[in-house]
Amino acid sequence: MHRLVSLITGSLFGTGLYLSQMTDTFKVQGWLNIFGDWDPTLTFVMGGAIIPMFFAWKVVKHQNKTVLGKNIELSSRKNIESSLIIGSILFGLGWGLAGLCPGPAIASLSFGGVNGFIFLLSMLVGIWLVSKLESHKYLEI
Repeated sequence: MHRLVSLITGSLFGTGLYLSQMTDTFKVQGWLNIFGDWDPTLTFVMGGAIIPMFFAWKVVKHQNKTVLGKNIELSSRKNIESSLIIGSILFGLGWGLAGLCPGPAIASLSFGGVNGFIFLLSMLVGIWLVSKLESHKYLEI
C-alpha cells in the first residue's frame, strides 16, 4: 500500500512539475534572470507550493504519525552551519546554470529529457565525490 501511495503521489508531483513548466530549463532560467528579461510566471508555481506547505507544517507539528501510520520525525536543529550555506549556494548556482533542480530533473526523465539525464548523472557523481572527500577528511564542511 505504501508503494502504491508513493507511486501515485510521485506521479502527481512529476505531472505538476511538467504542467507548471518547472521542467522547461528556459522557463526556469527566465524566472531566475531577475536582472534581464525576467519571466515572473513561475512565482505563482512557487507560491502554490509554499503557501500550502506553510499550513501543512503547522498541522504536522501537532502530529506524530502520517495518514498511513508512519512515524513523523521532524528535525530539531535550529542552527545555520557553513555546510548549509555552501550547499545552498551550490544548489542555486547549479539551478541557474542548468535550469533544473533534482525534482524537475527526475520528472524530465519520464519524457525523454536528455538534459535531465545529464544533470541527474552529474548530481549523483557530485554527491558521491563529496561523500568520498568528506570520508577522507579532504573536505571539512
